[in-house]
Amino acid sequence: MPLQMGEVPYLLEFPSIGNSSEGYISIGEIQKNIPFSIKRVYWTYFTPQNITRGYHAHKALVQIIIAVCGKIVFTTEDKSGNKREFVLEQPNTGLYLPPFTWREIKFSHNAVLLCLASECYSEDDYIRNYNEYIELKKK
Repeated sequence: MPLQMGEVPYLLEFPSIGNSSEGYISIGEIQKNIPFSIKRVYWTYFTPQNITRGYHAHKALVQIIIAVCGKIVFTTEDKSGNKREFVLEQPNTGLYLPPFTWREIKFSHNAVLLCLASECYSEDDYIRNYNEYIELKKK
């Protein structure tokens, strides 16, 4: 049975296979634990820990974010106005971000963010102004 995409951000766990003496592998598979087809993958690194990034939402894009290394803190606001904080610091934990999720992101000095995205890049999909985001949510 296909996974359902939610309307609010949530954490998901990827299986962790292995042991401490040999290391681990985690696996993401479409329609098994990733609820959309992946059209783009990107990663960020060397982000200074004294800045906050993000400050945007997407109109249609769905994402899963994984902290491959380090600690990444997401502050989100969903379509209903609910605000939550998610701390990513395990490489087998992902954060599901549906459309119309405003996010602000803080990184530890060694953090590497991996993003699995449902669409190719399109500037038209971004909402970069918070007041515009609030107005679009009302529609």
